[in-house]
Amino acid sequence: MDTINSIIEFELVKIGKYSLTIGILLTVLFVIIFAKVVLWIVKKILFRNKKLRKFEEGNLHSLFQITKYVIWIFAIIIILDTIGLKLNVLLAGSAALLVGIGLGLQNTFNDFISGIILLFEGSIKVGDILVIDNDVVKIQKIGLRTSEVINRDDIVIILPNSLITTNKVINWSHQSKKTRFRINVGVAYGSDVDLVLEILQKSALEHPEIRDRSSINARFLNFGNSSLDFELLFFSKNIFRIENVKSEIRIIINRNFIENNITIPFPQIDLHLKSNNTEILTK
Repeated sequence: MDTINSIIEFELVKIGKYSLTIGILLTVLFVIIFAKVVLWIVKKILFRNKKLRKFEEGNLHSLFQITKYVIWIFAIIIILDTIGLKLNVLLAGSAALLVGIGLGLQNTFNDFISGIILLFEGSIKVGDILVIDNDVVKIQKIGLRTSEVINRDDIVIILPNSLITTNKVINWSHQSKKTRFRINVGVAYGSDVDLVLEILQKSALEHPEIRDRSSINARFLNFGNSSLDFELLFFSKNIFRIENVKSEIRIIINRNFIENNITIPFPQIDLHLKSNNTEILTK
């Protein structure tokens, strides 16, 4: 027992009255391992508990992130106290330094506050589809300073949280799991309008992801310069890859138009030439 105590109290570093012993290092190591074990248990409870599955996945991720930050804050406080650094003394002694750092890192602190707002407010969650700066992205991770998103080209983008909280952001996933989209098409003058409307609705229903007839609407928009303009509106849950869905529906529309002898016109310009008899005067 005396041997164990002597090992624990063995001084590795001693500076004045301060000494770093093996016991202190073991305590710090225990706190870190304990924090990781607690987080592992919390994660298992959140994502495997059937009762908690009623919550949206994005809410569970936000809840876990908040829990993780709180646990690590307490762990850091305990570690600082263990190694002999009092938090109040540390803050008082470095107040001037913190003011200088704060002035130089205003944007970073802004990102931190924005991250806290995103996690607690819940208006934007992991898995949401957003439109930011005309780019469609999907939230993969919300951190304290930055958020990780992926765009339709499968490129991962790291965004400062302040960019999400201070700019205009369209959240396609906020109110409903499905969103309405539209496809515009023009047909030649003289085409049967009723037949075109019927074909547009039928073409949307032929797509495997669109089965609800009540969510489809085709309408005659306008008399265009070179065509009769129509619009097909439909709802889809495949928000992130909607451009692929639109492309497939356009292929179906084009095939059905060909089968029914409906022409999609291209812009044409009539050029009229007027010739004048001119007399060339020569000297």
